[in-house]
Amino acid sequence: MKVIGFAGYSGAGKTTLVERLIPVLRLLGQRVSVVKHAHHKFDIDHPGKDTFRHREAGAFEVVVASDKRLALMREFERPTELGVHALIAELDHGVDWVLVEGFKHSDLFKIEVFRAPAEGEAPRPARYLEDAFVVGIATDDPARLPRPTELPIFDLDDVDGIGDWLLRHAERFDYKVDHHG
Repeated sequence: MKVIGFAGYSGAGKTTLVERLIPVLRLLGQRVSVVKHAHHKFDIDHPGKDTFRHREAGAFEVVVASDKRLALMREFERPTELGVHALIAELDHGVDWVLVEGFKHSDLFKIEVFRAPAEGEAPRPARYLEDAFVVGIATDDPARLPRPTELPIFDLDDVDGIGDWLLRHAERFDYKVDHHG
């Protein structure tokens, strides 16, 4: 299993990049999973549904499954921030790639998604200047990066190029399960 993160500020284009990269990797014969960091109040369930009613009644976990998919919902009794490695451990380890969106402070290799600020917008600091785990930059405007870099720079829209680069350097992204516990 290979793991690569995508980190950047809200609105930079992380979700769109990951969404567009999944079918590129699939067409190259790769099985892909995604781990996404969400805001603390997110929910995938809806009032009135059986699973929602079970959770509201106090179930710690609800697993719902069909012949097409499985979903596990777990309620934490107190706020619990699971680390990215704990979330990766929950996945089927038979996938080829895990794309991690968010978790910008993780110790995973990641591609920084950097969008130049709009007119009048304050610039946001770039992670690649201080984060040794940033191995590439996907950007809409390489000329507006804060400082030159030796890291690979990708056009934000070049998902084919990013997918090709990932496969050419796949061994670099091998996930060592025992290293992370």
